[in-house]
Amino acid sequence: MCRGNRRFTRQKNAFSKKFEIHVHMAAIYTVWYNLIKMHKTLRMSAAMAAVVTDGLGSVDDLVAMMDEVAPKPGPRGQYKRKSQLA
Repeated sequence: MCRGNRRFTRQKNAFSKKFEIHVHMAAIYTVWYNLIKMHKTLRMSAAMAAVVTDGLGSVDDLVAMMDEVAPKPGPRGQYKRKSQLA
């Protein structure tokens, strides 16, 4: 997993600066790798090989799963004018 994801190295601009973002990205990558990615040697996903699912997932399914658990946005507060900030 480390070689397939550039967030684990600091050689590029894609590395995670915050630990929370890093954990979320690792979780998304793990779900994609196990449920969505078609492995060449298996000719199926890892979840299909382990008989967890019966078909390939899609990125739309992943986004739907993320939207289910994401907090709903609430009403926004008043904006401060520039003259009030100074």
